[in-house]
Amino acid sequence: NRPADEEGGAQFKNGEVTTPAGFKEAFKQFAEGGWVGLGAPEEWGGQNMPKMLTVLADEMIWSTNPSFMLYPLLTVGAGMAISDRASQEQKETYLPKFYTGEWSGTMCLTEPHSGTDLGIIKTKAEPNEDGSYNITGTKIFITSGEHDLSENIIHLVLAKTPNAPAGSRGISLFIVPKFLINADGSLGERNTVAAGSIEHKMGIKGSATCVMNFDGAKGYMVGNENEGLAGMFVMMNYERLSMGIQGIGAAEFAYQNAAQYATDRLQGRASTGAKSPEKPADSILVHGDVRRMLLNVRANNEASRAFAVYVGQQLDITKYSTNPEAVRKATDRVALLTPIAKAYLTDKALDSALEAQMCFGGHGYIREWGMEQCIRDLRISQIYEGTNGVQAIDLIGRKTTKCNGSYIAEYIAEIREFAQSLDDSLTIKTVTLETCQQLEDITKFIVEQSKLNPDFANSIAVDYLHAVGLLSFVYMYARISKAAAAKDDSYFQNKLVLANYYVAKVLPDLSARIQRIQAGAELVMQLPEAYFTAQA
Repeated sequence: NRPADEEGGAQFKNGEVTTPAGFKEAFKQFAEGGWVGLGAPEEWGGQNMPKMLTVLADEMIWSTNPSFMLYPLLTVGAGMAISDRASQEQKETYLPKFYTGEWSGTMCLTEPHSGTDLGIIKTKAEPNEDGSYNITGTKIFITSGEHDLSENIIHLVLAKTPNAPAGSRGISLFIVPKFLINADGSLGERNTVAAGSIEHKMGIKGSATCVMNFDGAKGYMVGNENEGLAGMFVMMNYERLSMGIQGIGAAEFAYQNAAQYATDRLQGRASTGAKSPEKPADSILVHGDVRRMLLNVRANNEASRAFAVYVGQQLDITKYSTNPEAVRKATDRVALLTPIAKAYLTDKALDSALEAQMCFGGHGYIREWGMEQCIRDLRISQIYEGTNGVQAIDLIGRKTTKCNGSYIAEYIAEIREFAQSLDDSLTIKTVTLETCQQLEDITKFIVEQSKLNPDFANSIAVDYLHAVGLLSFVYMYARISKAAAAKDDSYFQNKLVLANYYVAKVLPDLSARIQRIQAGAELVMQLPEAYFTAQA
């Protein structure tokens, strides 16, 4: 990961992208090992592993090289959309090649003038007599839009057909291959789609982020006309969870580096007297502030990991369960928690990476130690796949006020029922029940206030997202504590200590979040727009 960053990342010349040294060899081994298709259907060459398992495998890959991970990630996402929406012929043509790594995929949504508001995209799709379409337009911020890792790149492109309805209701989804495909499955002529440039970014430099120009490129509709956004969003729950896992991977990398550094770094003596009198100084692990930072990171990492597995479990239920009620509940849970998985996990990951960096002192600011790159690479996880602010607005709007809080009410009921099953000796039992009540009360307040003031929900959305995130982490620690309490060895007993640390030292942030929500929108919206560009 560091060599790719040091050499400047992906390189662009004459419309072609060269990935950093070693990426081609690594991708070949990755694909041959079956990792691209780890969770994909067996009928197309995948291994059909549950999301609960792939969450953990993905974290390890993210932690080693996020730039590299983005190449197969987009292929997996494109494969999901094709598997769910495409014709049988399209599935047979593209999916097996995806999972062998011979071909790769992208998702092309964003345009220079159209980010969050996809309803105003300008990319056009003109029909041809043979059933294909000519796709014309420009897409930006396209991850893996051009590279040298696979022999063909299959772009999934959002575009509008002639006379399509206005807004998002008029968007269709198209497959646009880099190389057209002959009837026998071999590659044909080059399609008229090309990278115009790549972005020069703060981090993830080994990942090619491209401006893609479609100049009457031949494309093929996926699914029904004007249903493209729904087709693309088939994979969005998975992609947004993947961003959260990127955060966990980075935060775990940061923790392990910081913990090792703190063990090795000798500075000062413990407040209670020398712990290693035979050495010139004690390790900085004897200092309470260093322990505080490391425990904050570890407490958030372990809860984040458990939560990602929990969301993966809900996705598995929606995919595999034959019980309609179980599927309904899991579908609602995924809808509610996807913004948490994407935004809260990445917010906490950056907090964790910054605290881990602080353990290094001045060395954390120096490139050689790797912490500054970790932070640069991680920052994008809060931005792409919908910024974390947009995720918060989605949570408080479509997932809370629009349904009068029914999604969160059912989630709280699940947590409350679990907490009541805990032994009374566990501190976290009472804390979990109290947290459920706090979230129940503040959600009712939000639903009521949103009806009175249209500005209210957006103004406090991020605080509410963090409040639900804190509830979710308490729930994870309740589950961890129940399992750990049944064991006697130190590994599990340490889990109980960490749970108690979380409750005492991290959870108090909930009170501040609730206070900010109760303060309302008035002070946020009071100043005129001119104030923000005024010089005085």
